[in-house]
Parts: sequence; structure tokens; C-alpha cells
Amino acid sequence: MLSMNSCGQVRGEERYFQPEFELMGREELEALQAKRLRQTAQNCYAKIGFYQKALDEAGVDPAAISSLDDLQALPFTTKQDMRDAYPFGLFAIDVHDVQRLHASSGTTGHATVVGYTQKDIDVWGDTFARAIAQVGGGAESILQVAYGYGLFTGGLGAHEGGIRSGATIVPMSSGNTKRQIEMMRDFGVDILACTPSYALLIADTAIEMGYDPANEFKVSGAILGAEPCSEGMRQEIEAKLGVKMVDIYGLSEVMGPGVSCECRYQNGLHVAEDHFIIEILDPETLRPVPDGEYGEVVFTTLSKECSPLIRYRTRDISRIMPGECACGRTFRRMDRISGRTDDMLIIRGVNVFPRQFQQALSAFSELTSYYQIILERRGPLDHVTLKVETTPEFPFDEVRSIELLEQKVKAALRSDLQVSVDVQVVEPKSIERSEGKAKRVFDLRNEGGN
Repeated sequence: MLSMNSCGQVRGEERYFQPEFELMGREELEALQAKRLRQTAQNCYAKIGFYQKALDEAGVDPAAISSLDDLQALPFTTKQDMRDAYPFGLFAIDVHDVQRLHASSGTTGHATVVGYTQKDIDVWGDTFARAIAQVGGGAESILQVAYGYGLFTGGLGAHEGGIRSGATIVPMSSGNTKRQIEMMRDFGVDILACTPSYALLIADTAIEMGYDPANEFKVSGAILGAEPCSEGMRQEIEAKLGVKMVDIYGLSEVMGPGVSCECRYQNGLHVAEDHFIIEILDPETLRPVPDGEYGEVVFTTLSKECSPLIRYRTRDISRIMPGECACGRTFRRMDRISGRTDDMLIIRGVNVFPRQFQQALSAFSELTSYYQIILERRGPLDHVTLKVETTPEFPFDEVRSIELLEQKVKAALRSDLQVSVDVQVVEPKSIERSEGKAKRVFDLRNEGGN
């Protein structure tokens, strides 16, 4: 169990750990959430036209909210609502009083814009600093941030966490991988923050450069997020870099990385429940599902000044992990994201998420974590090809070995996922590497062809 002393001392001060919230009793925590929920709803009603209309239509008096049970009567917010409010229609304060603006991709419409006051930034930094503490970091740490900086929330979110924890920050951003490795080695970096795909690329590139990062580098903790990561991929990253990896979760609309994060036990991500309410709902009925069952993740913010959100439908699929965590934190834990309702593939009537392919592939020691799913149209039917790389040790010049491996992978997918796809085993380094979020699915069905 965690205690005030178990987090360790750094230069006479505790590592960044907030027991007054993270060890709060359930009853006290839910009372705090209910109070903040009422305040958030009142603030939204008074300052944001969209919410005034939505709450009136739902017949909700924000001042009458007295418990978390009242949450079920509140209206939902969707990404389209945020796009329709572009740019500042969902702000609760004047844009000239905003410290910083972030925005998600607008490739399918207007970007979703989120503003931060200085208090919002401080809260964000606090939640990411908790993640730094969860990998043993603090004021004596050197944190290398290899998430992209800019409108994407990853880089600056990790940066703020480093500031709040007192760590020395190396603001590398993504890209220039060989220089990343040189800085990591020369500066004695002990904590790395980036996407799982980029961490694996850093590890592989360092090994190609003749280093043994697991033994030669000081990096001991990795805070990785922004994309799915299977257990097999986690183990590969940990082995190659010699780190303890924790998964961190966030999304631009809600806050960015720090909404939840794993502790050292790697058994679910502790939600920062002093700042967010998490719901897991059936995506069809929009009713809560029991703990342990998968559904759509919905968040309500509890402390945001500029961009509060009520019941934001993330489209991410997860579940609440039942039981208590061995670390002693009382915040509820969400499972790692298994997929999104809008990236689900339907293969011959079977619903499959890309991460499920990743999990199935991790059982094969001959394969790496680099793969692609290619969707094509062949006649009236959709056709799926899974392309996956072998390890350098695999005898790729032996045609029979390739055929046997492809057959085994195809059989495993049919058994584990109940789908039949073509499997194409390819040589090492033939799949393009990513210095940010890896692109796994290539949909070519609307690009002509057969």
C-alpha cells in the first residue's frame, strides 16, 4: 500500500504524490465529485449558451444537483457539438482571458478547440506529474519529452507535468530519432514520454547504432500514450529499453495526457477522479454497464475553467476494472483502450478492433510489433490483408518457413478473433516507422481497383 513515505524523498521533499486526493475514501471522494459536478453544471448553464439550452431541454436545474445519481439526467456532449461551436462557442470565459489554445485534427470538419486558463494548465500539470511519480520520477529526474509539441496536447501536457514535478525537461518533440538517442544517453535521461510506436522505434534505432539501451542508458521509466499498445508491445519496449512502462490516457477535448494513468502495478489506469467523472455506457442504450463490462467511455470535467464538458462521449471503448489496486490509490481504474466505436472493422459480419490484431500477433516470437491492416474492395466484397514484419532472426530466405508462419498466423486470427484475412509476412524494416502515432489501418476501398 502507498503511504506518504513510500513515495520516497527527493532533495528532502516528497515525490509528486497527492494523498489528500489519491488516497481519499470513496464516500468523501464522491461527495467532492457531486459538489464539483453541481458547480460545473451551474457554470456551464450561466456562461455557455449550448449548455443552457441542453440543460433546459433535459429539464435539469443545475442548482438542484445533489449526488452523482443526478448525472444520468444530464445531456451528452459530442465531438460534432464541439465542431459546431467552432472556434470558441463552448468557452466559459472570454478568449482574451485564455492562457493557451489547443485543437484536435479538423480533417473531417472543423477542429475541436479547447482553451486553458493558467489554473487549467496547473491542474493538467498536476495530473501528469502524478504519472511521473508513478514511474519513480520527481525533482531529480531528467524527463525527455518526445511527444509532438504544438496544437497536439501530448508534448506540452508532458512538459507541464515535468514543470510541476520539478524535473529537468528535455523538450525534444518528435522526430530526429538519432539525436533523440544521443541526448538520452549524454544527458542521463531517466524518464521518456512519447507514443509506444515511437518508443519502440527509439529502442530499435539505438540498438542498430550499436547501443544496448537497457544496460547502457539511465532511462528507467516510460510514460507512453496517444495510441493503443498491446501487452506484447509493452514487454518488447520494456525489454529493449530496460524501463518500467506505464500507459497514460487523455484526449484533446477533455484535457490531454493525464486524465488517467497506470501505476507501477500496470493493472488499469487510475482516473484522476478529483477532476473527472468517468462513465462506461452501452453505446446503443447509453445506460451504464456493470463494472468489468466494456462500453463507451464518457467523461465529465469537474475543475476546468475555460472548456468544461458535461458527459462527453469519447467513442473510446474500455471498462472499469473491479476491485482495489495493490498500490492503495482509491481512484477507480479504467482498462487500457481496446478500440473506438468509429475505428471498429466489420469483417464478414464480425466486429474487430485493430488492437485485437496486435494482441494476437504478440503470441508469435517470430514477429515484431510492426503491422498494417489493408482494406480493399474486390468485386462486391471487402478484402482484408494483414501485413506484419518478421524479426531479423527469422529465415526470410526460406519460402516454406514464410508459408508456414503465414498459415499459423491466419489460423490464430481465425481462432482468436473469428475472422479470416490474408496474412502477408514481410521482411524487417519494410513497414514504415512512425515518429508519432503509428498508422495501422489503410482503407483503400474508395480508391478504385477491382
